[in-house]
Amino acid sequence: MRSQSAQKNRKTKLQLTHQYYSYTGFYTFIWSNIKKAILPFILIVGGVILLDKFVIDFNTFFEYITKNFSATSVYSLFFASESFLGLIPPELFIAWVKTMPSPIVNLSLLALLSYLGGVVSYFIGKAILTIPRVKHTVESKMEKHIINIRKWGGFLIIVGALLPIPFSMVSIASGIINFSFRRYLMFGLFRFLRFYLYAIAIFSLMA
Repeated sequence: MRSQSAQKNRKTKLQLTHQYYSYTGFYTFIWSNIKKAILPFILIVGGVILLDKFVIDFNTFFEYITKNFSATSVYSLFFASESFLGLIPPELFIAWVKTMPSPIVNLSLLALLSYLGGVVSYFIGKAILTIPRVKHTVESKMEKHIINIRKWGGFLIIVGALLPIPFSMVSIASGIINFSFRRYLMFGLFRFLRFYLYAIAIFSLMA
């Protein structure tokens, strides 16, 4: 009897959670961002195919980068980008590691650096709290992200880690609202999944 009652209560909790995310527009938000991501992804993939076929051999291009720039400098650039608003598309770096001797190892390193870049962004958000004038300015510019992270918490971090929502922005917002750091680290692990999924598509195009 007790187990049946517990199972019933657990189901009720799931239903209440589903209703909450439904009423607050979480599912609409996810679908909207998926739709926004489809066209850019198609354009990027199509652009890579056309450029590779008619303009430049990407394998040769990335091999040139590998020979003329140290891996440390490229990784440093990527880490800086992932820590500060994600200005450079990670897909370019994923394509770059395909030309390296151990693509999977280097891809994992990229994912780790992106994850750690999010951690840096999280602490940037916490640091902003100590500077009232900066806090007010950033909060006004990131109002939408802050409202969403307050409503949806860890689920928004997962979405930010997987979808083309700027992960750095979500991480900064998490820091600003003092979201649990332990939970942030746990939810942020989905960043690794995104890199592996994108690599499957990009590596196959460059085969």
